[in-house]
Amino acid sequence: MPLIDLPLEQLTQYQGINPKPDDFDTYWERALNEMKAVDANIQIIAGPFQTPQAECFDLYFTGVRGARIHAKYVRPKNAPDKHPAIVQFHGYSGHSGDWSDKLGLASLGYSVLSMDCRGQGGLSEDTGGVQGTTLNGHIIRGLNDEPDQLLFRHIFLDTAQLAGIAMELPEVNPDEVYAMGGSQGGGLTIACAALEPRIRKLAPVYPFLSDYKRVWQMDLAKGAYQELRNFFRHYDPQHLKEEEWFTKLGYIDIQHLAGRIRGEVMMGVGLMDTTCPPSTQFAAYNRIQSPKRLEIYPDFGHEHLPGIIDKTIQFFMDSNT
Repeated sequence: MPLIDLPLEQLTQYQGINPKPDDFDTYWERALNEMKAVDANIQIIAGPFQTPQAECFDLYFTGVRGARIHAKYVRPKNAPDKHPAIVQFHGYSGHSGDWSDKLGLASLGYSVLSMDCRGQGGLSEDTGGVQGTTLNGHIIRGLNDEPDQLLFRHIFLDTAQLAGIAMELPEVNPDEVYAMGGSQGGGLTIACAALEPRIRKLAPVYPFLSDYKRVWQMDLAKGAYQELRNFFRHYDPQHLKEEEWFTKLGYIDIQHLAGRIRGEVMMGVGLMDTTCPPSTQFAAYNRIQSPKRLEIYPDFGHEHLPGIIDKTIQFFMDSNT
């Protein structure tokens, strides 16, 4: 088969090349302590879309740095108490999607909480000095500042906070909370389960936000990763501080968080992916220590992977996996 990256036998052994900061673990413990100290001020408001089978709500909570974070919350009507829940995460610059696309999961007895990422296409705030959307440039937001100012630090914490909120809902079984998403949503699924290790199962698909230096090395800092190229062109055109920049990005590199995951993992990957190169995805997958499996699509890139949603739902439903 054609190759755009390493052969599969090398991908399964690949460990990533982006540096990991020496204080990575204390960095994230400090971040989690900041998150836990926040008064979430949760609001659950009946949404504009309702059906006979499911109740739809706008859920808001306060995340770190005072941002109000929004999620669509769809709850099955007449479901037994303590039923399972799924937290969902969307692709880069997108939003939580339509209410109706969550009804299938609700019909199976799952509550669904789908988060809008800060400053992207939905209703969540980016409190980084401006009001309204800030859209792209989020990977490098804060790179010229202290590591605690990195925007994706805050977004990763939002995912863990939302999962914790889901677990505390009176109708949800806290032992049956799952996470899913593709691209940025796949990266956030991994971050969520790493920072909230009570996530029972997770299904990331071609995760973004992994092994930034490898993306650069492959000359694929374009499209979703274009801001890496722009940053160097504007702020370090001779790459005099290249190692420093990539080391700082290591704080928000999901491959370095993946070893914290305790839930069971099913990950989808297309081996022709030139947006999130396969090696960057394997860099995260290979560090996961909990039970895991891959669903590999040799001829597919960063696109719909046929059957992956069906496989995800079956993975969540199957209590024997």
